[in-house]
Amino acid sequence: MTNIKDLAKMAGVSVSTVSRVLNNYPFVKEEKRMAVLKAIKDSNYQININAVHLSKGKTQMIGVVLPYSDYPYFSLILKGIAIQANKHNYKLILFQTDYIVSREMEALQMLKQKQIDALIICSRSCDWSIIEEHLPFGPIVLCENLNEKEVSTTFVNHYKIFYKALKYLYEKGHRKIGYCVGRRSGPSSIERDAAYKDFISQNQLPYNPYFVFDNCSHIEDGEKVVHQIKVMDTPPTALLVTNDQAAAGIVATCQKEHISVPDQLAIIGFNNQPIAEIMNITTIEIPLVDIGNQLFLQAVRDEISKKEFEVKFIERGTI
Repeated sequence: MTNIKDLAKMAGVSVSTVSRVLNNYPFVKEEKRMAVLKAIKDSNYQININAVHLSKGKTQMIGVVLPYSDYPYFSLILKGIAIQANKHNYKLILFQTDYIVSREMEALQMLKQKQIDALIICSRSCDWSIIEEHLPFGPIVLCENLNEKEVSTTFVNHYKIFYKALKYLYEKGHRKIGYCVGRRSGPSSIERDAAYKDFISQNQLPYNPYFVFDNCSHIEDGEKVVHQIKVMDTPPTALLVTNDQAAAGIVATCQKEHISVPDQLAIIGFNNQPIAEIMNITTIEIPLVDIGNQLFLQAVRDEISKKEFEVKFIERGTI
């Protein structure tokens, strides 16, 4: 098997010159560079990438943990991460977890074993104690509000957003307000639930557990929500829906079931996806691509940083 010394002999240059060519260093005379490249081609030399990573102390690879790759919220964050990865000559390793802890642990293990330089977690299922355990092994960046923790984060304040949206509906005259989430156990969902309970308590509204709908991530989930509402004696008159896909499913099913939107059921979605514009759904725009950009930049920096993004309210025809 050809090694660097063999290449140097074939090209008539020093070993250090071969090393500089292999690592794309500047300041190598063109004729020497061409001689080395010819030797590489003639000998069919294959770079030992593990040895390169070991010598540099970097793999130029970053792990990205996300529960689903086909879900618009996460695909847009991933788009932002990928844009910056291309600019900085990094490769991405994706871990689609479906919120299974063991899959998330595989990503953390790769960081521990130095197979990746950093890890971006777009939405986690592991307890914070497990994340904290792995912080000494390399940068971990999270897409959630963890201001009190010594870790880089990029986030939107879901408590504040949810509270403001509830207040808006209240000022529109709604007193029976429900909401839909993808899962109740996530950090963002916990913030939203806290905002919801605080709001109804402060405004002396009754708490109805049936007004909280979970597992609402896709268009077909919106259909299920409407069917549940139809059999209620006292249904909600407004819904906060934490993604536009489910909101679109609710609007479409309401049309089929002759439920007037917004007269009988007002709806506010989240993320301002194209489907919200097409179906004229009021929504809250979260700058997901910008969030992805920021997550990557935090992953490749040495210092810990926190970045909160603001959101934009886009009023359309469902309130």
